[in-house]
Amino acid sequence: MEFEDLQKIWIAESQQSVYVINEKALHNNIMAKRKSALRITNAREILLIAVNFSAGCFIFIINFRGGTTNLFMLIMAAWLLLTSVYVLISHRRRLHQQTQFDCSMRDDLRHAVATATYQVWLSQIMRFNILPIASLCMAGLLEAGKPAWAAIGVTALFIIAFYIGGWEHRFYKSRKKNLEPLQTKLEQ
Repeated sequence: MEFEDLQKIWIAESQQSVYVINEKALHNNIMAKRKSALRITNAREILLIAVNFSAGCFIFIINFRGGTTNLFMLIMAAWLLLTSVYVLISHRRRLHQQTQFDCSMRDDLRHAVATATYQVWLSQIMRFNILPIASLCMAGLLEAGKPAWAAIGVTALFIIAFYIGGWEHRFYKSRKKNLEPLQTKLEQ
């Protein structure tokens, strides 16, 4: 909670400072964090579904049009399609669980923490999803007889993607850590 959210009241008789929580400002702050987390999560899920589905379909089409089928590329395409279905199911499950929360300050905060927890979980899963995709891509490049510089370049891209995924995961963890103390204080 920020200092601006506290209102200082001076009691002249006892010379004591008393702090009062502005509940409306606190609730507005919680609502803003909840809406932000929901907006980011929805956009990220839709992007993950669209990218994995599109990439899977593209790899299937390219693989069958090329004349020769690359087994590892077919497996990777199937993996990408299954990933998009998995994220879609997780998205539907998350939307269904949203109905458990009322419109109180406590439930809005619980909802924000639940969404932040889901963001951390999803970012971790998608970060480690890079590993099987990279492995299948490398195996597909080797099976197709591509030059070593292509394999090195693709490996570098996957390493960068894994690093960025770690940064994203740490970002979501920090957002969740900012909400948890507020939830603890509110429940006390």
